[in-house]
Amino acid sequence: MKTFIYILIVLALGLTIFNVTQLDFSNLLEGNSVVALIGIIASLCAICILLIFKSAQSIDEKTK
Repeated sequence: MKTFIYILIVLALGLTIFNVTQLDFSNLLEGNSVVALIGIIASLCAICILLIFKSAQSIDEKTK
């Protein structure tokens, strides 16, 4: 399960990097930049959720 979580984190980081390349810094709130911003925020949220899940699993292992 740990390797699966790490794979998902790497995929989310890759998605974040891809979306950063799609940003138009002169017009952040127009066109494809909005979609890229939403993708960046979503992938960062996914990373946070995965890290919380990983820490919850380690706490669960220590309590058993």
